[in-house]
Amino acid sequence: MQVPAARVVFSEADRAEIAAAAREILASGQLTLGAYTREFEDAFARAHGAPFAVAVNSGTAALEISLRAAGIAGADVVLPTNTFAATAFAVLRAGGRPVFADVNPRTLALSAATVAAALTDETRAVVIVHIGGLIADDIAEVQALCAERGLVLVEDAAHAHGSTRAGRHAGSFGVAGAFSLYPTKVVTSGEGGMIVTADERVRDEAVLYRDQGKAGFLGNVHIRDGYAWRMSELHAATGLVHLRRLPEFLASRAQVAARYDAAIDDMDGLERIQVPPGDVNNYYKYVVLPRPGVDRFSLRKELKERHGVGLAGEVYEAPLHQQPVFEEHASRSLPVAEDLCARHICLPVHSDMTADEADHVLGALSASLRTLTLAG
Repeated sequence: MQVPAARVVFSEADRAEIAAAAREILASGQLTLGAYTREFEDAFARAHGAPFAVAVNSGTAALEISLRAAGIAGADVVLPTNTFAATAFAVLRAGGRPVFADVNPRTLALSAATVAAALTDETRAVVIVHIGGLIADDIAEVQALCAERGLVLVEDAAHAHGSTRAGRHAGSFGVAGAFSLYPTKVVTSGEGGMIVTADERVRDEAVLYRDQGKAGFLGNVHIRDGYAWRMSELHAATGLVHLRRLPEFLASRAQVAARYDAAIDDMDGLERIQVPPGDVNNYYKYVVLPRPGVDRFSLRKELKERHGVGLAGEVYEAPLHQQPVFEEHASRSLPVAEDLCARHICLPVHSDMTADEADHVLGALSASLRTLTLAG
């Protein structure tokens, strides 16, 4: 059996609906900022318990616009070091300075303590990242710290479509939440991103920034330093269809995760990330920590070549403070994140994954760990 690292799921009926929408859009001549974009924004906002949503052309754009609206130009912004480079790039391009912080090993996310340790006199904002779709169970403490210090909290929710903490959706904890709609995400529009917010000012700023900072769609008076961050109607139609599948995707992925949980709890030398009872994790990634000493490259190779199992990409394999492009912003060791980045693996989870596939992954993982142990 072959189990790929990722699989994009569109049913035959979904493909037919998207094709019909594409014909309609092309015939209409309105290829951007039209009815499908507005409908997708409304549906995404409802699905995430948000008053407003603004569609853009990438998750990176969604985060940069959110940070611009937060007014971080010239200021320091605290963010976790174990995140995708786009999180820090968005800070830089919005005019801020990234300050890398360590994380809570239990949640893979910033905690109030790790944020406090990274604060400077110039800090204006904090970016919390919901790694693998998990919302940290101590996020309220981060919110409280930000409120106490007068800091803006922004959520990088690129992974967290449909995830909730204590009944609250990803994107509802900060002034804005930035989602990615890249092909591997639980919901995709092909390429794209979405900003959710309860702040009408942030919504209005995002609408300006995404369309070259123009005061109006049909005019050429520019009042913000914007960019071409629009989502096309073709992408919006794709995302709208896929978003309707979110409840069933969440249920399917939860079933796979429950199967993984039960088996991994019985395996020696493995630790999994725990999800609090009652919370919803979309399991964009299923993160496992093998015991120290297990070589990740060898494990990936063994799983792929001997068992046909592709591990999903790490989150992330190299912390940002150790990457050359961010060298001037790296000032200290961040040991927890360094250890997590070096050791963890992500088991494949698909929105249509079968029980047989999940069991094959588990059997392959157990056998591969035994092989590497004997070889060591």
